[in-house]
Amino acid sequence: MESIQGLLEKAQAATRSIKGLPDQQKQQLLQRLAVQIVANTAAIVEENKKDAEKMSLSDPKLDRLVLNQSRIRQLAESLQEIAMLPDPANQVMLERTLENGLQVKKLTVPLGVVGVIYESRPNVTLDVAALCIRSGNVCVLRGGSDALFTNTILVHIIQEVLQEFGVDVNAVQLLPVDRALIAEMLTAVKYIDIIIPRGSQQLIEYVRANSRVPVIETGAGVCHTYVEKTADLKKASAIVTNAKVSRPSVCNSLDTILVDEPVAGQLLALLTPMLIEYDVEIFADEIAYNILKALEYPYVVPATAADFGREFLDFKCSVKVVSGADEALKHIQEYSSKHSEAIISSDAAISERFLNEVDAAAVYVNASTRFTDGGVFGLGAEIGISTQKLHARGPFALEKLVTEKWFVRGDGQVRN
Repeated sequence: MESIQGLLEKAQAATRSIKGLPDQQKQQLLQRLAVQIVANTAAIVEENKKDAEKMSLSDPKLDRLVLNQSRIRQLAESLQEIAMLPDPANQVMLERTLENGLQVKKLTVPLGVVGVIYESRPNVTLDVAALCIRSGNVCVLRGGSDALFTNTILVHIIQEVLQEFGVDVNAVQLLPVDRALIAEMLTAVKYIDIIIPRGSQQLIEYVRANSRVPVIETGAGVCHTYVEKTADLKKASAIVTNAKVSRPSVCNSLDTILVDEPVAGQLLALLTPMLIEYDVEIFADEIAYNILKALEYPYVVPATAADFGREFLDFKCSVKVVSGADEALKHIQEYSSKHSEAIISSDAAISERFLNEVDAAAVYVNASTRFTDGGVFGLGAEIGISTQKLHARGPFALEKLVTEKWFVRGDGQVRN
């Protein structure tokens, strides 16, 4: 395909169809979609296997790609949850009558056409489509070639349900994976209202640098957990292990452990057997390296400067021993991607200081960064975790898929 303009024109036209769908019908549509996703489990798994077979077993992105019966059931449950959330559109934010008799009302309205560029995550296809349908938006999806078979069948099922409810099927479109067409998407200011990249830092930076369409950055997470000297070290080791190994391929997983020097030996001794179980490779600064070598940790290598501020997305992490909260905060300020940061501490004053001074979308005290998630936070699902400050920050979910519009009614008033 030489151009996607025709597809984008259809997407723009479809905004009238989805915007006019009554709230109850949008709920019923998503509930029906949940049923159809479960009913087509075998076919989805079969197409997903075609994608998985193209990827190396050692590729950390494989975990994000795979859909099995359990994950498909979870996706269907998420659709049901989104269906029951309140529609964020058509909410009255302000209403007044001016002295000249003009009636002024400000309402929330759908953004319009939402473009999403993402990699290796077929769950994003369903999440984005459901969130956009619920909020009255159209979405154009540009997934990666590594998930093409899976994304294709998912969009086919979505479009069948749209057609069943009399909605223009172009309200959810899967764009071609040809990389040459991304540039057209990023400059389609006439047809696309917002672009959301979800994937690697490289992808996000490319979109940010080249898009003329407004961009909301999501996805890149360089997440730290700082173990302060007053921490309950047993609790800290459990939190650090969970943050690293529960699902290392996602953006809220731990990348760097910061630990106060007085408790570094004790913490690393507790972590050693827990991380060995998962063959976690540790890139350690000089102090941590010497401790881990003495503990005979088999997967430790000396850290380089590049190992800090690095999103691993794998069973790997870096460790830095710090002299206290000042150094830890300075390190996080320099290397954080402003996604999710955590402190493990029994000192209330230092914990509050961490909460207030760390500039990130989600900041934790005595808990794993793995909780940063739209579903976990009660938002149903998310398009991604926004690491910027406009127009949304943190889980970019249903509530943020709207903008504002002023409705002004008069009776012949003119301005002097």
